[in-house]
Amino acid sequence: MTEPIIYVVSDSVGETAELVTIAALRQFNGSNALIKRYPYIEDMKAIDQIIASAIKDQGMIVFTLIKPEIREYMKKMTHMHQINGIDIMGPLMDNFEKKFERAPLNEPGLVRKLDKDYFKRIEAIEFAVKYDDGRDPRGLLRADIILIGVSRTSKTPLSQHLALKSIKVANVPVLPEVDPPKELFTVDPKRCIGLKISPEKLNHIRRERLLSLGLDDNASYANIERIKKELKYFDLISKKIGCTIIDVTNKAVEETANLIIRYMNHTK
Repeated sequence: MTEPIIYVVSDSVGETAELVTIAALRQFNGSNALIKRYPYIEDMKAIDQIIASAIKDQGMIVFTLIKPEIREYMKKMTHMHQINGIDIMGPLMDNFEKKFERAPLNEPGLVRKLDKDYFKRIEAIEFAVKYDDGRDPRGLLRADIILIGVSRTSKTPLSQHLALKSIKVANVPVLPEVDPPKELFTVDPKRCIGLKISPEKLNHIRRERLLSLGLDDNASYANIERIKKELKYFDLISKKIGCTIIDVTNKAVEETANLIIRYMNHTK
């Protein structure tokens, strides 16, 4: 007995229809079928060719056709020629349309697009972790945005927040005792953003940080003169790079992130 032939037809890649078909087949242990995938079907002529082949092979057709006119034509032709045709997406979309009381987008390939966006976001999150706090200066050459600033200017939270928007961010701490990586002075200054903060605000933030760690808030880390020295050095470095400066003194991370995104869109 020859294997039954299943035509998997889609106006996108056809992965969904094929995966559902294979999943159903596996419920029939030991049963085999020849699956023929026909992706990117976008006109009636292509459907006519598939119908002709299915008639000849006595095959069945499993389809995920998003565009209404193409889907209806496939349903009409399978019914006319008494071909076993299974519409995977249509009934579900029809029910959703009634439930949500609005029309679907009818745009093929959205699952694949969503997957692509998801993996892009994951890649950006991993990038932010890998190139956090100046760990590897090679990341500066690959970053969409580079953040520079003294300690406690929200570089890491900002990097993570922007990563959720699929933006690859590297950040570099600025310390008077440590020379910035040479890569920082070779990248396009438009990709670099300096985070400025007032000495008084930074003093308060650092004192609170020390206390939360159970340490003396009089340590040099929170000393106002030390802070002014760091900020003066930050001004020197940011001017040398020629980067844009954002004052984060009284801004939430989300507000600063939105400013950076607007800046990126403006400089594209």
